[in-house]
Amino acid sequence: MEALLNLNIGETIQKFLSEMMFAEVITSGKWIMILVACFFLFLAINRKYEPLLLLPIAFGMLITNLPGAEMYHSELFEGGTVHWENFVATAGLVDYLYLGVKLGIYPPLIFLAVGAMTDFGPLIANPKSLLLGAAAQLGIFTAFFGALIFGMTPEQAASIGIIGGADGPTAILVTSRLAPELLGPIAVAAYSYMALVPVIQPPIMKLLTTKKERSIVMEQLRPVSKVERVCFPIIVTIFVSLLLPSAAPLISMLMLGNLMRESGVVERLVDTASNALCNIITIFLGVSVGATATAEIFLSTQTLTIVVMGLVAFAMSTVGGVLFGKIMCWATKGKVNPLIGSAGVSAVPMAARVSQKVGQAENPRNFLLMHAMGPNVAGVIGSAVAAGVFLSMFMK
Repeated sequence: MEALLNLNIGETIQKFLSEMMFAEVITSGKWIMILVACFFLFLAINRKYEPLLLLPIAFGMLITNLPGAEMYHSELFEGGTVHWENFVATAGLVDYLYLGVKLGIYPPLIFLAVGAMTDFGPLIANPKSLLLGAAAQLGIFTAFFGALIFGMTPEQAASIGIIGGADGPTAILVTSRLAPELLGPIAVAAYSYMALVPVIQPPIMKLLTTKKERSIVMEQLRPVSKVERVCFPIIVTIFVSLLLPSAAPLISMLMLGNLMRESGVVERLVDTASNALCNIITIFLGVSVGATATAEIFLSTQTLTIVVMGLVAFAMSTVGGVLFGKIMCWATKGKVNPLIGSAGVSAVPMAARVSQKVGQAENPRNFLLMHAMGPNVAGVIGSAVAAGVFLSMFMK
């Protein structure tokens, strides 16, 4: 009772009010980032634009820009390294989650889940699909050289270029290793363009093809034996890892997931990788990547450049795939529908579905989905290889 009588109500209220952060939000650029985060939350919830990742990324953007929350400290990761000497005393919740990005753990685990969920049969049945997947990496290298022209460092240019592969985990892995200061804008751009595949690709596909080409009905793919399905991921892992060791983490996990799927002997592991593990990593990855989008980094002309270059990269990847599809159409005397080339980007299986939708709009008898899955899977492999090339060239 005596302590209650001695309590200065006025001082207590004043101290409480002084600790509020409303004033700092209003007087800094953080309120803009909070509005941006809320806009992305709207797109994820109301428009369903890649909600599985856009929602946690947007929420990560929200909490990192709340003054006083102290969940993410960019200074702990300055210079591309983890400052362990200050980590335990300073780190917040998101700092610990971000270690999975910084140490390159989350992206390969996402690839493990993708491999476990994806049928590689169409690619094995039609190995020429690899060429379409390779052609669709045109945007990566176009944006890379374009970013160099705009004054970016080679490391930053490589990180921006990977957006053209429409592969979020790969973009995150490359950026976290080469240009961690750009991780927030690049991750948001990469996943935004993945979500906008059904909006961006169709106009480009229609512009570059004729109605006759879009109406081509392709022959049914040959059956693929279990031996082929089991041997394929093993052979690809060995070949790519020996050819480009820096791509091994992504390729090996992708192929492990597919090998588990095709072996038929580890159903429980396939179920875990496809569901529980994938969902957990998606949450951690999204929140920690979104938290890097601080006001100081995001509200800059450099971010606008990244967004524009990312769009150019993605558009050019679609152009590369469709144009090579036209070449294959000519070489096979009209047996290949050029639309499947657009699926050579890494957005599995969304890009393949777009090829199917555009083709069927021209010809109701057109069923391109399985044919487009070949280039789609090849695009995943191609973007991982491109990432390996950049990492081997520029990682210190």
